[in-house]
Amino acid sequence: MDEKYRRILMTVFGVLISGFSVGMFNFSAFGMDPFQVFAHGIWSHIPIGYGVFYSILNLIMLIFIFIIDRHKIGLGTVINIFILGYVVEFSSWLFQAWISSPTIGIKIVFLFTGIIIMCFGSSLYFTGDLGVSTYDAVALILSERKVARFQYCRIVSDFVCAVIGFSFGATVGLGTIFTAFFMGPIIEMFNKKVAIPIRYGKTKVNYENENASSKI
Repeated sequence: MDEKYRRILMTVFGVLISGFSVGMFNFSAFGMDPFQVFAHGIWSHIPIGYGVFYSILNLIMLIFIFIIDRHKIGLGTVINIFILGYVVEFSSWLFQAWISSPTIGIKIVFLFTGIIIMCFGSSLYFTGDLGVSTYDAVALILSERKVARFQYCRIVSDFVCAVIGFSFGATVGLGTIFTAFFMGPIIEMFNKKVAIPIRYGKTKVNYENENASSKI
């Protein structure tokens, strides 16, 4: 398959399964990822649907990303802004309808499965390099400007989002803490083992040596 089409598939699939993973976080009730904690905390005080609110929030952030680094905007950004919120709503409803009374064991399985899926999806669409979500762009821009390595920039931004979301009443739990401290390293692992080989094949080593150190 041509690299252009691989990149499109990586971007679309990566973003959509990331949205499904948020539904798994919601279902587990152990706390969402930090940006969703931030978003849900503010949304809980606004009388509109989550899908609509999520789009508005991302459009506001998009303005700042466009000013700072418009190269981070692309297909992945559009899907995140206009579709991801509805995928989250649908997947949250689906899992609740599928298992109406989950045991603690099932919730734990959903939590850690959701974390792995989110990191895998993020790795795919980061490497596809056709635009990232407005939130993901924050840590990427900071790392590319040599503020710190990607995982440390991500930890700080996740911590800030979790604190703000919690102050607005959103649930912070095991899932929030785990993603805040481990999502960066897990994404890096998926980049090296899966996403870069899918996109670049035999040239992945050159790409990794030239680019990974500046982004991760």
